[in-house]
Amino acid sequence: MSACPAFTHLLVLPHLQVQNANAVSSSLTHGFPSMTAFLGLMWALERKARAAGIDLSFRAVGAICHDHQEQVTEDGFVKAFHLTRNPVSKDGSTAAIVEEGRIHLDLSLILAVDAGRWLREPHLEIADTAQISEWIASMRIAGGIVISPPHPQRSRYRPWTLDLTGNEEDRAAQFRKARMRLLPGFALVERPELIDLRLEELQATHPSANRLDAWLSLSRINWRYQAPERDGTKGEWIHDRQHGWIVPIPVGYGALGGVHNAGSIANARDGSTPFRFVESLYSIGEWISPHRLQSARQLLWYADSRPDDDLYRCRNDYFTAAAQTKPFDDLELDFD
Repeated sequence: MSACPAFTHLLVLPHLQVQNANAVSSSLTHGFPSMTAFLGLMWALERKARAAGIDLSFRAVGAICHDHQEQVTEDGFVKAFHLTRNPVSKDGSTAAIVEEGRIHLDLSLILAVDAGRWLREPHLEIADTAQISEWIASMRIAGGIVISPPHPQRSRYRPWTLDLTGNEEDRAAQFRKARMRLLPGFALVERPELIDLRLEELQATHPSANRLDAWLSLSRINWRYQAPERDGTKGEWIHDRQHGWIVPIPVGYGALGGVHNAGSIANARDGSTPFRFVESLYSIGEWISPHRLQSARQLLWYADSRPDDDLYRCRNDYFTAAAQTKPFDDLELDFD
């Protein structure tokens, strides 16, 4: 398994106000954009930077959600998306309604940057950061539009950077202080090991259970009635949710066939790029508070594309980094 690429700085774009982002992250999940959308944004930023002569390499990306408002009906147990009325077709007939989920977001983007340019010429860091923030304001994030914050001059809306080029102890101390500036909010991390644990639990009673059964079991809260231990006492309803705010997430794509030559597939979005049919890959994620992150690696998502293995997916090292990093014994609240 690959690991998060090396980087020298974190670039934080805080409290971006995004309207009408895509809430349908895959054919089976909704509620927050897929992390693949943020990786696409990261690569688009790098292309803009290279075109402008700014030599920066963006290695990974993280997202902190501070607030959200999914555009759904609020009445009843079953919710439905708010749909827009599309213009009529060319012949004047009513156009079909396409189910589109939208969500308003207040989020912070954390970009892992390999910035040798900033180490050689530190005075360029402020100008480059301001330029990247200006580009973000004119781009779409997961299909959503970035709008100006109500008070753009406030410090909470200004981008900032974190130098992580020191030794391991210094990097830990730097991140320890910086993570508090991301509160209040929640970071999405990957927890694939929970699928293995749940699969073992299911196979103890149902030997034919597979990983899909484990994924579906983790995607819901399973309630069951526990009978009383002795006569005259009441039983109780208990659930199996033990690991926090667990959610099913898409993590990329798996190939369904071989690669087709550019232009050989009708109606492809890009006729100059080779084409391949794929399907979504799924895993389990967890929303955690930033103050529980022990290192920047736990927060970041990076690409792990291996065409030879028919995989195009993103990864997060939360579980691996947690096993290798000593937890902090105390919390230091510093918002300066």
